[in-house]
Amino acid sequence: MTLFPEELLAGYSQYRKKMYRKYQEDYENLAIYGQEPKTMVISCCDSRVTPEAIFHSGPGELFVVRNVANLVPPFEDDKGTHGTSASIEYAVNGLKVQNIVVLGHCKCGGVTAFRNSGGNLGGTGQFVGPWIKMLEPAAISLACDPVEPNNDPQLGLEYAGVRQSLKNLMTFPFVEKAVTEGALKIHGAWFDIGSGELRVMDPKTRIFSLVKDTEEITGGA
Repeated sequence: MTLFPEELLAGYSQYRKKMYRKYQEDYENLAIYGQEPKTMVISCCDSRVTPEAIFHSGPGELFVVRNVANLVPPFEDDKGTHGTSASIEYAVNGLKVQNIVVLGHCKCGGVTAFRNSGGNLGGTGQFVGPWIKMLEPAAISLACDPVEPNNDPQLGLEYAGVRQSLKNLMTFPFVEKAVTEGALKIHGAWFDIGSGELRVMDPKTRIFSLVKDTEEITGGA
């Protein structure tokens, strides 16, 4: 029998001693009354990017779905199984979230794989290839009609991928309806792993700008 990873058991022990103890009452209430997060975050499954930590969120505050390259597929009315689409549907129709944030990040492996494929996505894997193919419209828009000048092709496509995912979000009828009625807002953001910086997309210009944190504004504590 395969033994459960020791490092995970050690981590669980620390969780019980620190995290759970700190939020025990919150966890108990969440178990009884259910979750009511106001924001959904669509993030990459990259282990270096953790939305709950980036936004300093406690239990029950964020509804998070993670996939390769933080992509939102366009709406498809078929009988297939669509994990990310199902999560979006549940967030909007079930949880009634007020915000959806598509969170990109630096040095994204999915974006790198797409760029290095040279159009031959068959070499990127049985499942990864068809998935990151969704970056094609973003790459085309970047080449034909770039939103902002950018000498870094990796960063440019990371930004463009977020913009394309926001565009795809609006192909879901229930998302478009909620946005039109003012019940839902959608946002684009990008995170730098090394510096810890967050950049947020302006909804009008679609340009990403650095967010200044409180310490930078006040000069620190």
